[in-house]
Amino acid sequence: MPAAALFRSLGDPARLAILRRLALGPARVTDLVAALGLAQSTVSKHLACLRGCQLVDSEAVGRASVFRLTQPSLIQLLATAESVLANTGSAVALCPTCD
Repeated sequence: MPAAALFRSLGDPARLAILRRLALGPARVTDLVAALGLAQSTVSKHLACLRGCQLVDSEAVGRASVFRLTQPSLIQLLATAESVLANTGSAVALCPTCD
């Protein structure tokens, strides 16, 4: 179930926030920490996960690493997911059969 694995990798709110920010353009860990209000260790942990899934990559720029999306289609996937959620309201979050 490759699609299930993809959605599992997107299933953490912090990872989704990182991907949403990277959809705006490349960023350093410090940029992500400042933009998202997450701890540096949290951002680094989730970036490692996203890199392992090959959803983001990084490039060394001086002493920092700059992260970017590897798949521009992720931007459309996230937009489509937001559209589906907007159309279903709270039904997905409150679904008693999807635990």
